[in-house]
Amino acid sequence: MSEKGEQIIFRSQEVPRVPGVYVYRNGGGEVIYVGKARNLRSRMSSYFRPSGALRSDPRRRALIHSIASYEIFPVESEQEALLLESQFIKQYNPRYNVDLRDDKRFLHVCVDMAETFPRLQTVRIRREDRRIYFGPFPWATALRTTIRFLEVRYGLRSCKVAEPNSDTKTHCLEDVIRDCTCPCLGKITHEEYNERLEKVMSILRGECVELVAELEEKMRRQASELDFEGAASTRDMIGNLKSVLEPTRRFVNQTISRRSLPSNFDGMSALQAALGMSKPPEVIECFDMSNISGVLAVGSMVCFRNGRPSTGDYRRYRIRSESTHDDTEYMREVLTRRYSRLLRTEQPLPDLIVLDGGAGQLRVACEVFAELGMPDVMLIGLAERHEHIIWPDRKEEQELPRDNPGLKLLQALRDEAHRFANSYHRTLRNRRIADSLLSDVPGIGETRSRQLLKQFGSVKNIAKLTPEELAEQAKGIGLETAKRIIEYLSFHI
Repeated sequence: MSEKGEQIIFRSQEVPRVPGVYVYRNGGGEVIYVGKARNLRSRMSSYFRPSGALRSDPRRRALIHSIASYEIFPVESEQEALLLESQFIKQYNPRYNVDLRDDKRFLHVCVDMAETFPRLQTVRIRREDRRIYFGPFPWATALRTTIRFLEVRYGLRSCKVAEPNSDTKTHCLEDVIRDCTCPCLGKITHEEYNERLEKVMSILRGECVELVAELEEKMRRQASELDFEGAASTRDMIGNLKSVLEPTRRFVNQTISRRSLPSNFDGMSALQAALGMSKPPEVIECFDMSNISGVLAVGSMVCFRNGRPSTGDYRRYRIRSESTHDDTEYMREVLTRRYSRLLRTEQPLPDLIVLDGGAGQLRVACEVFAELGMPDVMLIGLAERHEHIIWPDRKEEQELPRDNPGLKLLQALRDEAHRFANSYHRTLRNRRIADSLLSDVPGIGETRSRQLLKQFGSVKNIAKLTPEELAEQAKGIGLETAKRIIEYLSFHI
């Protein structure tokens, strides 16, 4: 990456011709666009050609004129690039990205072994239950085509009923067209069905060499018999299998700072000079808050040691106060909980404390530190809009050059704190989704589900009870209903 004043210089020789993800930032250090490419050099060069801006639409032209710096992240395949791109877009929500900004996730394949005859299901949320998951898979069309091919080839059922039987088979055509082994009528035993299912799960784990070789032989035979349509169909199926089952890393909780920040002594030294510190800040703690209209409000604290993320020192906080919906008050609670504990247990304090916020957050921090009797620790804020340094006792904001390594370190801190807070907020939302599992129990409506969750806290706590205990403790729940609830949860948690 290179910069010269306001005009970025792109050196194509420094960018490899490999698959990967590229990230563009504006002059304020904000991530404004995340893209993927099969060939990083070729794709990125298109943005910096003299004719690029002239031939582009207004949105792309605005993006090109806003680029002040870039970063690249090479990966092994285009599929990995798509997964990593999606992670970055959902974490940083760049203004010039249109696709992948929603909360829609890639598909997983799910197998519920609690069913009498398990089937292949596609889901977007990977829950913490007893089901077996494969994925994520970026190519939805290829995945669905592959699943259908495996169902037909191995005779797995595709009906959506939980327990197939002779009654649910009334309108089923799979047996008529011989795409199903029809376990609902006892045409196949449980052992035989599970053997077929295990072969399919082995393929979904990537053990598909024999199947691909068999299909390639079939394609050659069809071509020699002049069955070109059949050969083309087989060829497409081989392509789907290879694209879907290609070994791929999941990139869980990947961040730009985590993947790009090496040992950062330059950043520490630059920050020491910019802030007038007596020594480089070896331990830095940064705080950020996350909530949606005050719902599930959380705070995060990330710690950098020697300029690198020290994930073992990260802390996350669920806001306890229900009487406020203000970020500054959230900051007050988190800072009080963090540093009262450090002082009480006589643990070392950081060299520098950074708040993602402005004067309001700094004012609250100073009040908290005064109440706690905190020793002198340097405290600054990082303005969100222009990324200027804000001091508690100065009216003027401090601006660092955009290529200053110290500013880059502060940006990495801020991005990581923001990512960690959003990640915890997303975990709580997913936990709320998991709690909705209770509503799936036959005979349990939304109102009863809320009552049980309010009384016991979570579905996991309910699942720990015996039916007798649940019926005794839960108002309005009979023994038969309690048995049905515990039996259902025991299979799905």
